[in-house]
Amino acid sequence: MARSRTEPCCTSVLEAPLAEVEADELAQGFAALADPVRLRLLSFIASAGEVCSCDLLVPLDRSQPTISHHTKVLADAGLITGEKRGRWVWWSVVPARVADLRAALASTDAARV
Repeated sequence: MARSRTEPCCTSVLEAPLAEVEADELAQGFAALADPVRLRLLSFIASAGEVCSCDLLVPLDRSQPTISHHTKVLADAGLITGEKRGRWVWWSVVPARVADLRAALASTDAARV
């Protein structure tokens, strides 16, 4: 059956599902997770609910300055938040931010590709 000339063959690229600002925010989150240490770090924090920086040194086999660098990158991306208690920072995941990244990956538009 021949397609009529007015029926589009595919979705227009002008109907992008992400605005530029949203794409920038998502890219920052995905970039933070592109490092294996940060991905594991987020996984540890998410599974525990809340973790002291001091408890991340041994399982990640990294120094305290390295852990601080990686937690800062995750925090700057809005994926985790920290609360200073005495000498250490206690980290927890920002569920809404992680949900935003999941939603971007699970988009029904992306499933059509």
